[in-house]
Amino acid sequence: MDTKAMFAQVVLSNPLEQRFTYAISEDMVCEVGMRAVVPFGNREVTAYVVACLDRIEETRYTIKPIKRMIDKEPLYGEREILLAQWMARFYLCSEGEALSGMIPGGRRDVDPPLMPIDGQELAVAAEHLSEEQREAITSILSSKEQLHYLYGITGSGKSEVFLQVAEQVIQQGKQVIYLVPEITLTHQLARQVSKRFENRVAILHSGMTPSQRLTAWRKIKRGEVEMAIGARSAVFAPFENLGLIIIDEEHENSYKAGNSPRYHARQIAQKRASDSNALLLMGSATPSLEAWHMMEEGRICKHVLSQRVGGGSPPKITVVNMLGEQRLLSRKLLEMMKQTLDMKRQVILFLNRRGFSHFFHCNSCGYEMTCPHCSISLTYHKKENRMVCHYCGYSRKPISVCPECNSVDVGYGTFGTEMVENEVKQFFPLAHIARLDTDSAKDKQRVAQVLSEFKNGSIDILLGTQMVAKGLNFPLVDLVGIVLADSSLNLPDFRSQERTFSLILQVSGRAGRYNNAGKVVVQTYHPDNRAIMCATQNDLQTFYSEELSARKDTAFPPFTRLVNFVVRGRSKEKTVKAMVDLHSMIESLLQEMGSAYVDNGDKKDIPDILGSAPCPIEKIAGNWRHHLVLRSTNPARLLQVATAVHQQYKTPSSIYLEIDLDPLQML
Repeated sequence: MDTKAMFAQVVLSNPLEQRFTYAISEDMVCEVGMRAVVPFGNREVTAYVVACLDRIEETRYTIKPIKRMIDKEPLYGEREILLAQWMARFYLCSEGEALSGMIPGGRRDVDPPLMPIDGQELAVAAEHLSEEQREAITSILSSKEQLHYLYGITGSGKSEVFLQVAEQVIQQGKQVIYLVPEITLTHQLARQVSKRFENRVAILHSGMTPSQRLTAWRKIKRGEVEMAIGARSAVFAPFENLGLIIIDEEHENSYKAGNSPRYHARQIAQKRASDSNALLLMGSATPSLEAWHMMEEGRICKHVLSQRVGGGSPPKITVVNMLGEQRLLSRKLLEMMKQTLDMKRQVILFLNRRGFSHFFHCNSCGYEMTCPHCSISLTYHKKENRMVCHYCGYSRKPISVCPECNSVDVGYGTFGTEMVENEVKQFFPLAHIARLDTDSAKDKQRVAQVLSEFKNGSIDILLGTQMVAKGLNFPLVDLVGIVLADSSLNLPDFRSQERTFSLILQVSGRAGRYNNAGKVVVQTYHPDNRAIMCATQNDLQTFYSEELSARKDTAFPPFTRLVNFVVRGRSKEKTVKAMVDLHSMIESLLQEMGSAYVDNGDKKDIPDILGSAPCPIEKIAGNWRHHLVLRSTNPARLLQVATAVHQQYKTPSSIYLEIDLDPLQML
């Protein structure tokens, strides 16, 4: 007869790395994989049960009982616990932080809203596959390799290849995870596949309530669905027989988590695919430099789609030098917008900067209105008549007199989507204009409505930030205007050229997807910049070759790996002192490592410190920030140093240390 477990080992969603033991009462059903509420100090917290024990060693303290169980059935199993342990080691977090990042936080089941089926989006069927698509599908399914990349120009039908491969894998009795970078793309994809896969599809993304995500998670765990669609966190979907993971728009930064655990969905997908012997299929029109490098080295199987399936040819791109222009929209762009609207076709205007203007300044003394909690300028939002910080949310009323010199010669510098919207309305008062950016995206129903209205042609001009740049498919769009291609070039980041290149190509790909009338106008103050020139000439090979050469010469990824250590705190002096201490500690660790390898006759690949300095954005939400970047060609030794810092460095009170392996940005 089985003996009922009397004790449960749990982990908590905090940085404490040990497991805690609690007593299970006789009338309580407690299994590995369930969540519980336990007393911890003077409060009650959510705990994750990772082991059940019949007996434990004697303790000097009283074992507290579990307060109550949250779940009636397990949400996770040994596989998820092992993955959490791997994440804890690799991303330097606790096992509990990793598990809580995987498991939805809901307490009760709530069905997600039903997805309307869009018949127009189901129009592309298997019999209309191009020869390139058929070859890619056959090659992927017949290959013995695990890692595959579908590199195809925008509009070449990558999504259909993904879905065809997914259908074949599901027919073999296996399950599929399909990752997209944006919630808006999740909804579009869900509408495409709901009918196709007979509604055996679950959706997982942060736009759903925790309870809705919990419902979808349980359906996956019970085996009631065969495909999970979602943004970054959907990579953890608890399938028992995983056969395929798809990562659409693989180059996107949103696949990297910004909080602990700072995982990248691509790395988790590689780990899960390896553990499950599943296929990993990635795709993009602008692969990340890391993926391109791996394809060149033959570590990923490359499949190419070079033709648009809708019959349209790549758009004609015009570059406008804005130095001779007087307005936000150049004469050339305004002329082409008028021609496009006269033909009853649609326009997308892209600017990667929300708000009305980017900063407020005094022309007499140079005063600039900055956030009191962050070291960045406030952005003017005309509709609310407020100056707003896009990092911490601080806002205040605009001023008309300089507080430094009392001058009235004050104004706004640069511009955002609101100002562009105002100018468009002046020139095209009869056109129906809609704006999509982070401000308007807070209303999820509004976003869905705008995209639906734009698709059916009732909106003439769609103005937006990155939200309109990714994966969206609008047959009536003939013209795309990139209002300022330089917006990401000025960031102090080694990836700024790559991001600029990718963004221009991705946005350009929204034009002329079903005809040969697609046109793109790229407005820039730097027409001779390498990224802008290569993107507007659609010359990927030259850009990737030159950028890889530059990265190799400067010893940056993908030829090395980085760790970014960020120390933050309310006191600038304490933060600086903490960084000095951290720098000294890391130098000592590197000297010890160097001595050990010299004794072994091998000093190669010892990590080196790139330097320590204030972060480019030195202050966010009242916290001063300093960082130190460590680099190595040997990821194991890099992780060895980072792990030692994580375990040994004791942060002073009110000081926090963030460790980010393989950072995508270091602002």
